[in-house]
Amino acid sequence: MSDEYQLPRSARDEIEGIVYLPRLFDKVRLHHSGKLHPEFHTNLGLGMDLWTCQFLGVDYNELKAQVLAGATDEQALAWAREHGVTRPDYEKAWFTAYVKTRGFRDDMSERLSERKKEDPKTDRDDIQTFMDYIEVDEGRSL
Repeated sequence: MSDEYQLPRSARDEIEGIVYLPRLFDKVRLHHSGKLHPEFHTNLGLGMDLWTCQFLGVDYNELKAQVLAGATDEQALAWAREHGVTRPDYEKAWFTAYVKTRGFRDDMSERLSERKKEDPKTDRDDIQTFMDYIEVDEGRSL
């Protein structure tokens, strides 16, 4: 990856117990500033971005607008809570488990296997979920 681009935060990062959300915010900001590598552009607002917005009960583009208007992570989350769905702790735990284990013996397993084979550094048996894949693909350790 070129020096002109920056990686978003880890998919494992959390804000107030909501996994992945800081990465979504980073991707929005980096894309807007032209610092997000084009390989990320196709999935903006899709995949884990979409699942996170669905969990929050907000539209991706509306949340994105808050971030681009200058909201901090905390302010954007507060906006989402005000305009979205209030979730009990057990649903937050379910969502965290769902996102952290995607690709492990589920309907995304085959896709994960295909993605791992695209690069020798990710073609590893210890990569069992998409979160694992993202970490290794972006140069972080498991």
